[in-house]
Amino acid sequence: MLITVQNGTGLHAPTDLAVLVTCEESPLPTEVAELLEATDHRGRFKQTTLLYPRGTLAPRRLLLLGLGKLATVTPDGLRQVAALAVQQARELQVATCTLSLQAHLTLPPAVVGQALAEGLELGAYRYQRYKTGLSSEQTFTVEGVTLYTSADAAALHVGVTTGQTVARATCFARDLANGPPNSITPAALGQAAQELGQRTGLRVTVLEPPQLVEQGFGGILAVGQGSANPPRFIVLEYGQPAADQPTLCLVGKGVTFDTGGISIKSADKMDEMKMDMSGAAAVLGTMQAVAELGLPLHVVGLVCAAENMPSATAYRPGDIITTLSGKTVEVLNTDAEGRIVLADGLFYAQRYKPQAIIDLATLTGAIVVALGPHATGLMSTDQALADQLIRAGETTGERVWQMPLWNEYREAMESDIADLKNASGRYGGALTAAGFLAAFVGDYPWCHLDIAGTAWVERSLKPYQPWGATGVGVRLLVELLRSYGQ
Repeated sequence: MLITVQNGTGLHAPTDLAVLVTCEESPLPTEVAELLEATDHRGRFKQTTLLYPRGTLAPRRLLLLGLGKLATVTPDGLRQVAALAVQQARELQVATCTLSLQAHLTLPPAVVGQALAEGLELGAYRYQRYKTGLSSEQTFTVEGVTLYTSADAAALHVGVTTGQTVARATCFARDLANGPPNSITPAALGQAAQELGQRTGLRVTVLEPPQLVEQGFGGILAVGQGSANPPRFIVLEYGQPAADQPTLCLVGKGVTFDTGGISIKSADKMDEMKMDMSGAAAVLGTMQAVAELGLPLHVVGLVCAAENMPSATAYRPGDIITTLSGKTVEVLNTDAEGRIVLADGLFYAQRYKPQAIIDLATLTGAIVVALGPHATGLMSTDQALADQLIRAGETTGERVWQMPLWNEYREAMESDIADLKNASGRYGGALTAAGFLAAFVGDYPWCHLDIAGTAWVERSLKPYQPWGATGVGVRLLVELLRSYGQ
């Protein structure tokens, strides 16, 4: 989508559709108020009113779109109304439109521009790759939006550029997580990473089973050994380690399909287990944005990719696995596989001596019970890092909620016959899972993000967040990385 910025108002520019974002307290321009007649438009949040000026204004159609009270406007509110605007334009089959803000916002212009651009791009997202026979109406795409502003147009444009970069990366992650598991295999994730490296200059290494065996990736190999699609370990590196340049490692769970293995899941909604690689998708999307934004950091993305299948070669309850760290794990439930593949990835991250390690994983149903689809669970060994993620979550609307990581949760994962066990019962399941992972990060600052409830939604929760994969984590991590250390 081409998003341009101009000073002024879209009310005087000829177009098939002009969108005017209104606030509750701000009076409408006289020429607009005269069009309303008996129509009740108060500027309430997400309230829409479509008008036909019939020559009294330059636009052919005028959409009034409420932003709510001026004092309560947030970047996420702007994101949502921008998504509604592009969806209305698509419904009206309008290829290009304008969008104007009625009131002068107190938010910085760059923040406004980024939020609007993200809303427009994410709101326009559809996953139609495997749909055939679609009509031109069903595939219609809004090609361009002109943003009119009374604020600093140059600063707004800077925000728009950032917002489009971040939104494209989020849509890349959505595409991967929405993809069918017969196409998005561990090998396909490796190929996607290599293609990403070719596009952006990221240094990419994909380890295949012989290399995983040689180097001792016992966790990833165990989870993947029951599948005809062999596992991969993927390394994406941006920047160089330097004294004045922090190193951060992002680790993503990439279970491309999770049957539960021998401890097989019920059939109900098992099809949604294609999204069990959403953490990996978020890491790939974040690395794309980091490269395109040119951030002054050294960032390493690590993806632990495997398919968890039941077969004659699958790992079993009762098995003991030796992970990359040398620590042994007693398998009590093969459906607690995400923590096993992450054990290898988290330990591998230590070789970079990072200032922070952050993992993302659709790890537990327990976090869904606790927080639903509205927040990602956060557990951490470093409060300063956790606080930065919490702030980034408020800015991006990808909210996180911190949960405890007391020693009792770590002790609950100790095994009688191995160093650790991979399950400890239903109570506090998200917290004991984090306690297990904590055994593999050493003394490095670490945050675990359990995205099981936020990576996939069964209905649209916000206009820019459609049914299916949300791409959660990309905008959160990019915001953290852009402001890291501040």
